Amino acid sequence: MTRHEPDVLVSDQERHTTEERLRTAVEFGRLPLEDLSARLDEVHGSRTHGDLEAACRGLPQPGPRDALVVDRPPTSGRFVAGIFGGFCRKGHWVVPPRMTAWSMWGGGRLDLTEAHFSEHDTEIRAIALWGGTTIIVPQDIDVDVRGFALFGAFGRRASRMTGKPGTPRVVIKGVALFGAVVTRTKG
Repeated sequence: MTRHEPDVLVSDQERHTTEERLRTAVEFGRLPLEDLSARLDEVHGSRTHGDLEAACRGLPQPGPRDALVVDRPPTSGRFVAGIFGGFCRKGHWVVPPRMTAWSMWGGGRLDLTEAHFSEHDTEIRAIALWGGTTIIVPQDIDVDVRGFALFGAFGRRASRMTGKPGTPRVVIKGVALFGAVVTRTKG
């Protein structure tokens, strides 16, 4: 919700946006679940922007994609492996600042399109030995791919620098030996 005159009447859409902001605050641990019901009652009973702001007291203003860098601990370990099998990280998760993805006679998939980051700079080391790893990145982050392949492939399709201030930066590096590390954007 952007800053408005506190006495201006609110629309149903503004109430809905505020409801989503409160639910997101619960999801990210900023608002206890037991407080959500009372806050939603305040939103539903609000008539003015001042009432909506009161329902969101203590919460930070939302940012782009509700801030890609969050102050929560990672929800995945620093090491994932697909050895004679596979691994998959996708959906809403918090990426650790340093992560190693190891594929050996197996494969794996890291999907960062809905992920948040625990730090501004993230390094993913991808090692593929007779296996493969696919890393899918969103359009709105900086990506730098610096891998090496021997009798395999280390794809750089997703490598780009967006240059937007505050954009998270992901460096993907590693090696593919008789295997592949593929980076791409969703779509």
